[in-house]
Amino acid sequence: MDRPRTSNGDEADKPNLNNLNANNIKDEKMPPPPTITYNNSNNNTTAAVANINKVSYGQYQLDIYFQALTAGKKPITTTDPNKLEQQAREAMSPQGFNYVFGGAGEQATMHANRLAFRQWKVIPRMLRDTLPRNLSVKLFGKTYDSPILMAPIGVQSAYHPDAETGVAKACAALGVPFIHSTASSTPLEEIVAALEEETDLSPSSPSPEETEEEPSSQATDDPTAAPAPSVDKAHQEEPEEDHPGGAKPSSHSHWFQLYWPVDDDITASLLSRARVAGCDVLVVTLDTFTMAWRPLDLDTGFLPFAVGEGNALGFSDSVFRQKFSDRFSPPGATENPAQVEDNVIAASRYWTGEVFSGHAHKWEDLAALRKLWGDRPIVLKGVLSVEDAVIAARSGVDGIIVSNHGGRQLDGAVPALEMLPEIVDAVGDRLTVMFDSGVRTGVDVLKALALGAKAVLVGRPVIYGLGIAGTEGAKHVLASLLADVDQSMGLMGVQTIGELNRSMLRKISYGGDVKTSL
Repeated sequence: MDRPRTSNGDEADKPNLNNLNANNIKDEKMPPPPTITYNNSNNNTTAAVANINKVSYGQYQLDIYFQALTAGKKPITTTDPNKLEQQAREAMSPQGFNYVFGGAGEQATMHANRLAFRQWKVIPRMLRDTLPRNLSVKLFGKTYDSPILMAPIGVQSAYHPDAETGVAKACAALGVPFIHSTASSTPLEEIVAALEEETDLSPSSPSPEETEEEPSSQATDDPTAAPAPSVDKAHQEEPEEDHPGGAKPSSHSHWFQLYWPVDDDITASLLSRARVAGCDVLVVTLDTFTMAWRPLDLDTGFLPFAVGEGNALGFSDSVFRQKFSDRFSPPGATENPAQVEDNVIAASRYWTGEVFSGHAHKWEDLAALRKLWGDRPIVLKGVLSVEDAVIAARSGVDGIIVSNHGGRQLDGAVPALEMLPEIVDAVGDRLTVMFDSGVRTGVDVLKALALGAKAVLVGRPVIYGLGIAGTEGAKHVLASLLADVDQSMGLMGVQTIGELNRSMLRKISYGGDVKTSL
């Protein structure tokens, strides 16, 4: 398969992202006048900015202008969300681009996801102090620097050779939790090692001992009133585990997404590895137990898992390898048992038969996952109905992600954003409700939060950045999205995430408001 180009310009033309690592986003006492320092390769320039007592994500916007004006350096990818897709199309291999861009069927749900965002309009508030802004949120007892998480996206080697390690490094540099995918093209332990490489650029993962209260999402008309705290479901920290022969837990927050195998032994092995690697949260994807009808992939015959790409987690798993050997070794063979590498096609068929079996698990099976995962949080991804959300709350899980898989599974499914308010109303006091599907801009993130989501997952835009320019492209897109969230919060009259609420939105159905950025 052809590989995408790695850059759209010289290395020297990349905007500086180092001043946007999460170390610089922590609150600091700074003597007046407050300043922001741009650490460029050839310049150290200090720009005075009034009434700010910390460096924020939003300063990346000024850094982009600064480098353009002083050094003629343009961003490594476009900052226009509507042009990012086309730039990725031109940079990536056709098969790789189609795989991440494409949706199910006629892509009706993909378009509906975007239209749902466009039908919610923001009502900004004026004459409110919005500095310093605080983008932090509390999830399961831990405080995170922003409400954005990197969605689990599989087979990232199809988009760029930097693959999952590149995106993980970008996330670590910006303090964004990375969610591992079961369909990864890189073994879990290698990604964790890549996260550790960013130790000097970002802080350790948030500690559950932090006592900072999460701001309330309740509305207030008093611009000077401090928002009342609300309490999210918290979990006690578990004792440190031994890590013989496994990955050392990363100092960066990262979660693990499970495509639930049929075989309980394989499931147990995958979860054990994730626990040893220090994954904070288990995300169980419910809507992808079988592959959807995806014309862009069908027309080109592109199914990476069939030829071993995207199967790294299984191929590197000791239990799966032993079961493969037991199944495919010749009768009586003891000296040279069958290995995955001997027959990648057969191994791929066996692995995909486990994780994309066509057989959905049942609600009562969640008890087995809880036993394997212990007291760490479990989140169900792919919930769209209020009824399922209520069952999830009764089942003992800790959270749900309202998602239709970005329109990649059931074409014609309801837009995820359409169901978010109803689900929050039904179970928001019992579960941590998060959101995924169709997010392209900072204002999209703020709309989902205002409708009740506690955090928002982003996927395709970051992968487009990866496909265009590798790790630096992914980092730039993610930094741009965070800057957009920060700046847009200020323009909305909002200082903290907890101030966002439905009174700041109005749903308006314009017949001609159909422009999308897919």
